[in-house]
Amino acid sequence: MRRGSGPRQPGGGRQTAGPRGQDRKGKPASGRPSGKPGGKPAGKPFRERPAAGAAAGPGKRRRAERSDRPSFGNDAKAQHPRKPARRPASGPVERRPAARALAAPIQRAPEAPAPQQSTQVQTVTVSADEAGMRVDRFLEAKFPGLSFSHIHRVIRKGELRVNGKRVDGKDRLEAGQAVRIPPLKIEAPRPVVSEADEKTAAFLKSITLYEDDDVLVFNKPMGLAVQGGSGTTRHLDGMLDVMRDASGQRPRLVHRLDKDTSGCLLVAKTRFAASALAKVFRSREARKIYWALVVGVPKPHQGRISTFLAKEEREDESVMRIAKHGEEGASHAVTYYAVVETSAQQLAWASLKPVTGRTHQLRAHLAHIGHAIVGDPKYFNKENWQLPGGIQNRLHLLARRIAVPHPRGGVIDVTAPLPPHMVQSWNLLGLDLKRYDPIVDAPEE
Repeated sequence: MRRGSGPRQPGGGRQTAGPRGQDRKGKPASGRPSGKPGGKPAGKPFRERPAAGAAAGPGKRRRAERSDRPSFGNDAKAQHPRKPARRPASGPVERRPAARALAAPIQRAPEAPAPQQSTQVQTVTVSADEAGMRVDRFLEAKFPGLSFSHIHRVIRKGELRVNGKRVDGKDRLEAGQAVRIPPLKIEAPRPVVSEADEKTAAFLKSITLYEDDDVLVFNKPMGLAVQGGSGTTRHLDGMLDVMRDASGQRPRLVHRLDKDTSGCLLVAKTRFAASALAKVFRSREARKIYWALVVGVPKPHQGRISTFLAKEEREDESVMRIAKHGEEGASHAVTYYAVVETSAQQLAWASLKPVTGRTHQLRAHLAHIGHAIVGDPKYFNKENWQLPGGIQNRLHLLARRIAVPHPRGGVIDVTAPLPPHMVQSWNLLGLDLKRYDPIVDAPEE
């Protein structure tokens, strides 16, 4: 990993009572409380693969709902003692052990209110990192323990001023503006960290390839989803909650990888970095290189695949298919590939450089040219093909390297190691990791 060198490239229960807390008979009412690698050999130029010739709507994402209002449980209802059994008119009385008293209602100790702390009037200058934020989100970021309703009440009453003027919660801030924040009562932060959070933090640290004040690069393992979805409860985005800073801000994803793809995943730690890196990916300045083990040997050994891709919904999954130009929902996708090394002309180690970033682009493109990635459960299209002995039937695709301009200057250039199942395959096939990767000479467009 190098910085400064390399390519350019976020009610309570009801109380039934009479007047002033009495029931209908005048008794007190009981209610419920409310509450660049080395030398370059000569090689053939990259040749373009022709496109082949619909589309479904975009995939749905589920967003977790958030509530700022705490919920309270109902206290147990009072229980009354049963009437004593009537004794027989005559005969000896059998004495039994005294039964447990049932008359006293079950009392639940009220939950201790969260400790509060008061702030003083303060004037804060909007930084470059905070430029473009909504006023309400700005205040929420500054005071994570402040409820959103309280935030809007302060703004609505005009107690919060920007350059001396009243504002609306939806207004956007500019760098250098002075924000007057009135006294606030907020919940004091709770320092308790659960054992699960500690394990999550340790896991994230173990897969970190690079980190500074603005960015993180994770070595995402195979099988770990980047974001949540239907039936997905454990994912990297959810784990980032344990990395909140003192002001409550959490790291943000700036791009994604498929669940079964291993390797470099870039994450922004600040709003400034997230905004800058989002522009980098939109402008295609980010340089990404992937390694894959594919069936057969692509010919020519270096080429360009250019097609249109559209999403197709099936019974239990969605896939990307080759589409025609002009089809609804079809997007142009371009991938450069290069064969690094082969094994008995049956398998090939391919290096890939995607110019665009479409869903499943590399997997769909390699299947399209007849060289699907080994272990791909969605796009593998070779009939009666036998998996070589010792090679695991897992997706052999690695986000090997990412190189992007750093938000504050220089270049972030990080390389990920092969995951265990690909290490095993490389060893079995005798592939040399030190071989020159010709994809570095592929065009950027």
